Amino acid sequence: MGGSLGKKDSLGKKDSSQNSLPELKLDGKMIEAMRRRAAGGSTMKSFNTIILKFPKIDKSLRKCKTFFEEFDEDSNGAIDLEELKRCFHKLQVDFTEEEMNDIFKACDIDENMEIKFNEFIVLCCLVYLLKETTNIQPKSRLGLPDLEDTIQILVDAFVFLDKNKDGHVSKSEMIQAINESDSGGKSSGRIAMRRFG
Repeated sequence: MGGSLGKKDSLGKKDSSQNSLPELKLDGKMIEAMRRRAAGGSTMKSFNTIILKFPKIDKSLRKCKTFFEEFDEDSNGAIDLEELKRCFHKLQVDFTEEEMNDIFKACDIDENMEIKFNEFIVLCCLVYLLKETTNIQPKSRLGLPDLEDTIQILVDAFVFLDKNKDGHVSKSEMIQAINESDSGGKSSGRIAMRRFG
């Protein structure tokens, strides 16, 4: 991921050759936003809660694909930096030029200088977190209220899974989340039929 948000080398160690001051600044802002979000709590209380949200997430991501295609002005299946800037302008999402460049680099996971749909979802989550306000009724952060409901679910899921609040979800954190039940004990690994009623 463009150095920011924890690009790792083949051994799983953070690649320090990619770190620069702006990326570190964005990393710090993202971690601060995650911790602020975690302090407010998550609607996700178990891994099962996340699984039960999948149908709603799937439906909403289909709508998100429509937004993505609208912002992909040249219809090449990706959003370049200039398209992203116009997207932010259209949505009235205010970032400095430096912040936009940093966000673009952070979300360009495969480092090909364009944002594909899966990277767009990551970008939306990052923007949502960075624009989160402390008001009880936060104003629209992305200018797309329908999309924000889905982003809210994804952010809550990430907050739940990121047990040590470092901005990354490790394999051990995933295993821990899967093994926890609603009561905080060990899960049998099965979902009871009553959960679907």
